[in-house]
Amino acid sequence: MAQKISIVIVSYNVCQLLDECLQSVRRATEGLDSEVFVVDNASTDGTVEQLKPRYPEVHFIANSENVGFARANNQAIRRSESEYVLLLNPDTVVYERTIKGCLDFMDAHEKAGGVGVRMLTREGQPAPESRRAIPTPWVSMLKMLGFTRRYYMSHLAWDCPGQIEVISGAYCLLRRQALNEVGLLDEDFFMYGEDIDLSYRLLKGGWQNWYLPLDIVHYKGESTQKSSFRYVHVFYQAMLIFFRKHYGHLSFFLSLPIKTAIYFRASLALCQMLGQRFRHFLNPRES
Repeated sequence: MAQKISIVIVSYNVCQLLDECLQSVRRATEGLDSEVFVVDNASTDGTVEQLKPRYPEVHFIANSENVGFARANNQAIRRSESEYVLLLNPDTVVYERTIKGCLDFMDAHEKAGGVGVRMLTREGQPAPESRRAIPTPWVSMLKMLGFTRRYYMSHLAWDCPGQIEVISGAYCLLRRQALNEVGLLDEDFFMYGEDIDLSYRLLKGGWQNWYLPLDIVHYKGESTQKSSFRYVHVFYQAMLIFFRKHYGHLSFFLSLPIKTAIYFRASLALCQMLGQRFRHFLNPRES
């Protein structure tokens, strides 16, 4: 018999964080008809060797290479047959009632294709990216100019459910029927942007995306080397992939400013990174 929910966690060199995450998932799924998949993207920190014996109920998939976030998630989704699929980051801690509360909401709202939750920072503050808007050309330009209220849907109350546009991939509960209709994660996205793309396809498919005031802690960025050149390349490449896929039909004069802004922000990020490394080289004691 198919499970009620399949939880999919993609890991890469985050053994300690993943251990804490799996402990929280074990508590949050007590009494639920659930299964957990960990897809490890060729970690070198002994993730699978250390954690597989500690979590015999978890299905570990050990990849021989880093195939990216989207493809790794799809590996586990294709092996599951549950009514719901939860995509969960390894740098999260799930509160005990969060998963059950999300499932109850989805059962009661048949048009909900996916739900996200209130992601808390280490300091316990709600993270703005818990609710996001589709980065249309206009919204993207506003965000790049520093006007982020529309992008983060700041008009919504934190303590009430509300319809949103983008569900964060850090905690993304999806209805299997919706996935069957709109398709799995787009594997053109190696990492970043795939949650925006999937959320947009859900909306275009007639489904609803929801935010729920149920909590997880998200140690944002601690599973990612954001100081690396690879991060900058992958992040801004994802922005370009999304723009070309969904807004490539726009006229040259409308699309050019967006593409220019993306390349400018990528160049600025690289310059800032080089500056930080140069300062560290000159003053190694500062870091």
